[in-house]
Amino acid sequence: MSLYLLHCSPDPEAMAIWATRHRLLSPDGDDGYALHALLTAAFGEQSPKPFRYLGPRQGLLAYSDQPPAALHDNAALATPDVARALGLDSLAARPFPTSWSKGQALSFEVRVRPVLRAKDGRERDVFLHAIEAEPSPEQPINREMIYAEWLRKRLAEHGAAQLLQAGMDAFRLSRVIRRAGSDEARQRKARSFSGPDAVFKGQLHVGDSDAFTRLLTRGIGRHRAFGFGMLLLKPARSC
Repeated sequence: MSLYLLHCSPDPEAMAIWATRHRLLSPDGDDGYALHALLTAAFGEQSPKPFRYLGPRQGLLAYSDQPPAALHDNAALATPDVARALGLDSLAARPFPTSWSKGQALSFEVRVRPVLRAKDGRERDVFLHAIEAEPSPEQPINREMIYAEWLRKRLAEHGAAQLLQAGMDAFRLSRVIRRAGSDEARQRKARSFSGPDAVFKGQLHVGDSDAFTRLLTRGIGRHRAFGFGMLLLKPARSC
């Protein structure tokens, strides 16, 4: 299995113009759906994901199983407005490791949406779910602790990784845009949904190498194609 890390520098003004034209701006200014739509317009079915937009200064990072030559070939076919909005002239990609030592220590950062699906199909904040499950807990329920436990379970799936320590570096409630159903003009309707938006930093130990690579490729949690779930890694000593 091959994995590549790519970087580009979206133009905030061009991206806002494109997103406004296509009615993809979130009420909270979240760029997730607009960037998802732009990446799909540029790369089609090979659209890189998961991705993380770090703002105008640091740009956009994403994982892809497509080699750099294929990524550049697809980027060359993008329309001028899409290329300008994504900053495809700055597109760079390099091979990313797919072989890991068991027990290898790594520092990480990840933006997640810690939710679960309710019986009615709607998403539920795992913190609110924990409060409802324990209406009279012996000790106060801590949001960071609940989210960290949710993250620990996601990392541990299929033996991918063991969470050593994690701290919530940022948190907010954000509204994201998703499209569902169709209107009379056969256009998918845009709706906004509010939910938890958390950034965690910490350290982990790699478990099974193949499972860990699949975790990187897939991402963590829900909304992975919209700017959540990309596990950014550094050597443990840099934490």
